[in-house]
Amino acid sequence: MIHPNDLQNARENNRLEAKSAMGGLPQSIWETYSAFANAEGGIILLGVEEHEDKSLHTVNLPDPEEMIAEFLHILHMPGKVSVNLLTEERITIEEVDGNRIIIIRVPEAAAIEKPVYLDGNPLTGTYLRCGEGDYRCSAAEVEAMQQAAAVARAQYHMQQPH
Repeated sequence: MIHPNDLQNARENNRLEAKSAMGGLPQSIWETYSAFANAEGGIILLGVEEHEDKSLHTVNLPDPEEMIAEFLHILHMPGKVSVNLLTEERITIEEVDGNRIIIIRVPEAAAIEKPVYLDGNPLTGTYLRCGEGDYRCSAAEVEAMQQAAAVARAQYHMQQPH
């Protein structure tokens, strides 16, 4: 993944998203959370902006602790996210170039947990990542994830002692 000291060499991609978050917790963080959880996982950097040359640079977040508290509060709200995959160890504050940034390490969801979706509706709230951006999944993509989850649940139950 990424170490904070390697930020100057990093670029946004399928597993890395940078958000300046200077205006507060970005609403788009939730689409990125869903997209990373439904794919191979990824890292969300708050307090990091992308310049025109695609390089990443830190900004001075006013209160990272408060932003984490808000993020966790929303994450635990019923109906916001279908599955909470994060533990406190996956959310850290690091100092880079004299600025404090937030690093959120989103793991891939288990097959039985997919799709990870937002706002209580898998058809409108399921996302995947394509390059540097998140996109809303089609009904066919959501159905494929739901079918894979059903197979995984069936296999799990068959392995359990009766």
